[in-house]
Amino acid sequence: MGFYHDGHRAVQDRFASTALADRLEQVTHRTALTAEDADFVNGASFFFLATADAGGRPDCSYKGGAVGFVRVMTPSLVVFPDYDGNGMFRSLGNIAVNPAVALLFIALSAAPKRLRINGRAEVAFDDPSMPGFAGAQALIKVTPEHVFPNCPRYIHDVAAGAPSPYSPRAGETPVEPAWKGFDAFKDVVPPRKV
Repeated sequence: MGFYHDGHRAVQDRFASTALADRLEQVTHRTALTAEDADFVNGASFFFLATADAGGRPDCSYKGGAVGFVRVMTPSLVVFPDYDGNGMFRSLGNIAVNPAVALLFIALSAAPKRLRINGRAEVAFDDPSMPGFAGAQALIKVTPEHVFPNCPRYIHDVAAGAPSPYSPRAGETPVEPAWKGFDAFKDVVPPRKV
């Protein structure tokens, strides 16, 4: 499947953002992780995992551990452990019937950042590398298909307790993010609706 489907395109058309969406794909989309992506992922202490069952019904869960619990093994392989939990196995069960997954990494700080990794996953219960993942009862191996950053402008600085300066506020004109003025994008940014 391509990066955008008919549903994406319909909403892009409604908001006149098709050209911007295409440019973002051209400039930021990749199918393997860069060294910078790997550093961000390897330094994460948490991320969010989206899975879906065989019928396409979604589920999302928080995955956390010590820094380094999720690892970029190669540009085309991300591995993280499954730890003892509540016994529902919603994520692993979904992966067993539908390998499509999405991982969302976020830095909730004064320097916000988001990275999305969409791909295909498999669960390994007897992988020889499992002893290298403390506490693992299984390993989830993800092959990226779509890797792309996301605009971090609405991420709050949780440590400082500060809201994002870009969050809309009644009676105030929203702050525009700098990237909309970058040469790579400014010619395709749709006009702001007032």
